[in-house]
Amino acid sequence: MATQIKEKLYLCKHKKTKESKDMALKKEIRSDNTYIISQDTTDNPKLGAKILSDGRESLFLDYYFGYTKVISERTGKEVMRKDRKREFLKLYLWQAPRTPIERQQNKEMLELAKKIRFERGQELLESVEGYRLKKDRDINFLDYFQSYIDKYTKKDYRMVVIALKRFRDFLQETPEYNKFEKKIKPEQITKDMVEAYTEYLQSRSVGEGAKSIYARFKKVVKYAVEHDVMLKNPCNGVVIKVDEQILKKEVLSPEEIQRLIATHYDNENPNIRRAFIFCLYCGLRYCDVKDLTFANVDYSNKLLKFEQNKTKGHSANSGVIIPLNDGILKLIGEPSNPNNRDEAIFPLPSYEMCLKALKRWVKRADINKHISWHCARHSFAVNILNNGANIKTVASLLGHSGLKHTEKYTRAIDSLKQDAINSLPELKL
Repeated sequence: MATQIKEKLYLCKHKKTKESKDMALKKEIRSDNTYIISQDTTDNPKLGAKILSDGRESLFLDYYFGYTKVISERTGKEVMRKDRKREFLKLYLWQAPRTPIERQQNKEMLELAKKIRFERGQELLESVEGYRLKKDRDINFLDYFQSYIDKYTKKDYRMVVIALKRFRDFLQETPEYNKFEKKIKPEQITKDMVEAYTEYLQSRSVGEGAKSIYARFKKVVKYAVEHDVMLKNPCNGVVIKVDEQILKKEVLSPEEIQRLIATHYDNENPNIRRAFIFCLYCGLRYCDVKDLTFANVDYSNKLLKFEQNKTKGHSANSGVIIPLNDGILKLIGEPSNPNNRDEAIFPLPSYEMCLKALKRWVKRADINKHISWHCARHSFAVNILNNGANIKTVASLLGHSGLKHTEKYTRAIDSLKQDAINSLPELKL
């Protein structure tokens, strides 16, 4: 008898406990047919659900960003208003699950939604500028990079394009990352991946090319962080070290320059030919020689005056004056219309087309060196230093504001001298 009474008391107590739990979990449905699932009042965002007419409930996150000042439409006065935002997760619950399968689906959807809520909350806390919500969470970084390029107007546009191409190549050619060849989300770019990318660049670039390409990649990543597309910068702490005192590019000797001048090939572009020879004798960059007009030439005083594109607008030493001899003046020529001093001296095609022509020209001249357009500038500096020019004079002709960058050419000469000594027959006594 006592046992039966105990069982009845237990069942009664259990029933009350179950009823109390059901009451605790009762949905407090608001006027907009929504209710909040999150039980912790400190949750931000909070997980909630909207009751739909088809028997389902659509899960969402409600974000709270504090207060913001707005103008009241009713009074026209400035008032404080809560700043909120709602994000629907495109996850759904059965409003009244009838089968074990539907109940299991609800359980799985709710667990997934809670996990997403936690991750979003962590992102808000980690955000360096406070509570910020990304407008589009499904961003393809490759498309984002391309859209950045489409709006880019600075002089290093070509290098930014190369940075994207190299990153695409890296993803495609690296087994660990080729699954991201077509699409990679910003948060999937890790520090380990960036380190692998820098190693890839260094294995496929000559001279300072890897460092230059990586600098443009970092610029785009930094832009993405500043515009809330990325929460953290994966490039932080990842560097490409280059000894700036070592000349990495090839140099053409005076003999090789004469061989190049004496060499012609079918369908050569005379403007490319003239411009590259001019750079060999004056040390200009491609971006500067391309922009030269006859207005830059002082024929009476035999001087070339121009501003360097690389430093124009942000350096007091951007202006360069180079003396011209009769041979160089002949190479420059005269404008086709004497009254049009703004005519380009060297009407050049794209940099890529110029490189293609230069490669063919060098090969025809039987010069076994990797020659880019910038090699002309290096060759100019090394050759005039080798002929006894003062380092300060060379720095002035190159448009350098100091001697730091010019000194690498003196080290190149030391290396050439050592090579010359090493080429002598072995001395046997």
